[in-house]
Amino acid sequence: MSFEGEHRERRGLFTYGDRIQLSDSKGKLYSFTLKEGGTWHSHKGIIEHSQCVGLPEGSFVLSTSGTPYFALRPLYEDFILAMPRGATIVYPKDAADIVGYADISEGDIVFEAGVGSGALTIALLRAVGPSGRVISTERREDFAEIAQKNLELFFGSVPRNWSVRIGSFEEQNFLNDGIKPNNVDRIVLDMLAPWECIEKSAELLRPGGVFISYVTTTTQLSRTVEALRDDRRFTEPYSWESLHRGWHVDALSVRPENRMIGHTGFLVRSRRVADGVDAPRLRRRGSKNPEDNNHGL
Repeated sequence: MSFEGEHRERRGLFTYGDRIQLSDSKGKLYSFTLKEGGTWHSHKGIIEHSQCVGLPEGSFVLSTSGTPYFALRPLYEDFILAMPRGATIVYPKDAADIVGYADISEGDIVFEAGVGSGALTIALLRAVGPSGRVISTERREDFAEIAQKNLELFFGSVPRNWSVRIGSFEEQNFLNDGIKPNNVDRIVLDMLAPWECIEKSAELLRPGGVFISYVTTTTQLSRTVEALRDDRRFTEPYSWESLHRGWHVDALSVRPENRMIGHTGFLVRSRRVADGVDAPRLRRRGSKNPEDNNHGL
């Protein structure tokens, strides 16, 4: 499936079609899309959508009971944590690591395996910009449909530089998308068995291209890393996880918050070497395996 569309404007005065986020005095958030003749109901009164149209972000809107609500456009984090889900989402902290550590930038061609609910897909599309492409695969058609609706809700319409194929990544023939072998900039895998896709990834990635995988268990992590090493067409994999902890700051009372976003998954990154080159291997301290001292040159 491929789509066409224009991105929703994310600045200026509120207008019909915009996504708006209201917050009350307790910090509770409410999001909806502004529609002509629309109303938003709560136990503290009603707000006509027309009341919000023409206001700048950072304004207050009063309900019929006189309760003030603070109005902003939702951030990426706000949207994906509240959007409809089919599969578990990739959290913002992990999506940020994927975009940053894989160095995904404007104009890149990115392959994504495992579109899920579309949270990571949104981050990838924003990173590659209108001149790049994101081509996704998803085994489950119902997940792909949920992702499509979420992208449409976030961007205003489904971006024209995104397409999704139903089926497994390793069985796809991407020549139909005009993709030549060794011409893809980044491959992002969010799936159960990424080690099964190493061969396909090596065929698609250009020399220097980045492979990055998101897995949740140490068993998956180990199998993915060892598969990359055994393939010999990838640099020594780098593995990590990110932990997110907020801090309470009130004058001189500065302390970590009691709750945090701990382990959600592991990330593995590696890069494609040139054809005919045996990937360099880092020397492992105390190893008796002679291959660990082989730099592959």
